[in-house]
Amino acid sequence: MLTIVGQRPDGSQRFCDGLSRRMFLRVGALGLGAGALTLADVLRAESITGKKQPQKAIINVFLGGGPPHQDMWDLKPNAPAEIRGEFKPIATSVPGIEIGEVFPLVAAQMHKFAVIRSVVGASGRHDAEQCTTGWPQDSLKSVGGRPSIGSVLARLQGPVDPSVPPFVGLAAPTQAMPWSNPGSPGFLGPAYGAFKPDGPGMENMRLGAISAARLRDRRLLLAGFDRLRRDLDARGAMQAKDQFDRDAFDLLASSRLVEALDLSREDPKVLARYGDGKPYQYQYDGAPTVNEHLLLARRLVEVGVRCVTLTFGRWDSHSENFQLVRDHGSKLDQALTALVDDLDERGMLDDVTVIAWGEFGRTPRINKNAGRDHWPQVSCAILAGGGMRTGQVIGSTNRLGEHAQDRPVDFQEIFATLYRNLGINSASTTLRDPSGRPQYLTQREPLRELI
Repeated sequence: MLTIVGQRPDGSQRFCDGLSRRMFLRVGALGLGAGALTLADVLRAESITGKKQPQKAIINVFLGGGPPHQDMWDLKPNAPAEIRGEFKPIATSVPGIEIGEVFPLVAAQMHKFAVIRSVVGASGRHDAEQCTTGWPQDSLKSVGGRPSIGSVLARLQGPVDPSVPPFVGLAAPTQAMPWSNPGSPGFLGPAYGAFKPDGPGMENMRLGAISAARLRDRRLLLAGFDRLRRDLDARGAMQAKDQFDRDAFDLLASSRLVEALDLSREDPKVLARYGDGKPYQYQYDGAPTVNEHLLLARRLVEVGVRCVTLTFGRWDSHSENFQLVRDHGSKLDQALTALVDDLDERGMLDDVTVIAWGEFGRTPRINKNAGRDHWPQVSCAILAGGGMRTGQVIGSTNRLGEHAQDRPVDFQEIFATLYRNLGINSASTTLRDPSGRPQYLTQREPLRELI
């Protein structure tokens, strides 16, 4: 069904848009089941309450495969050659902070970023679970698993705009499926999963399924069904449709979501600023470096999406690590700074949190193939926006980049911070799993350094 009632921690209720596969085919009269709410119901409820929550959002950039922390944000220039690699540190706009030479644009804007050099607790698996939920993949597996942050937002806060899903996953399909996972709805169920523009839901909005002309035809078809149902309803229980049904169709006929995903509407100068990330290299079974996805993310949060996830590149550098970092890193440098500057110029940066990170780090020692292997002992993350205190580095690793030397930061501390930026207290907010047990969003406090 299109929408369901969501119970919030304070006991109040808000309609939550789950965007199931057939959501655009079930507007109006097709919501027949008991308790099934339609887009028209959402519009009706909003007209009664007159309330809309202020929008906060997150853009979660997953660097699938495990990016090498010591070649990006935590260089070790004084380590032996077989550890430090070929990149040199460069100064940034914040005195005393240096990062890798592949990121000159981030360096020039370092005052807008915060780097965590001591992320610990990685499971060591090639999956996005800890970067989308804060929990290991096996947590609550028996009841469906932990929901990702996008699904939590869809459940607790619902849509900002009835025609725009609260959670969108932009990752292109990959051969290794975990690397294009936008975040699982877990025990919340598929109604709270991500809307995927490459998926069947988007096809329902395009010509051949729901063009404006066919939508008008479907409106007439539904009206015919309504007349038939009224004729069959001897008790007169069937209620007449109202203006909200017409509004629901009008929203779908001129969807802000479709417009946001149409980059032909964007200023060519802005497109050039982000770049396209081509040519795509080192892709194998992973994601391409689609710079335009970061621009789409900005366009989506601008029209009301609360969480956008995307996978940028394939960072599993068991060989040719330095060529890969030069390719992926330079493209990420362009797209990430373009996104942060774009949000800042539009007055959105304090309300939108941007994070880029991977599932683990890579070995300090360079292997015989000029690569780095899996290293779950420590990794890094870079954040911006969200009203956070930026222009700083949190934590450190030892001289060889082997482990956290001070201020180890758990994934859940980062998620507690993300939830806080989104207006959710993860220490007091719970969701009931299918067994009826309340489950906290995290078990840690937000990072005090960023607040």
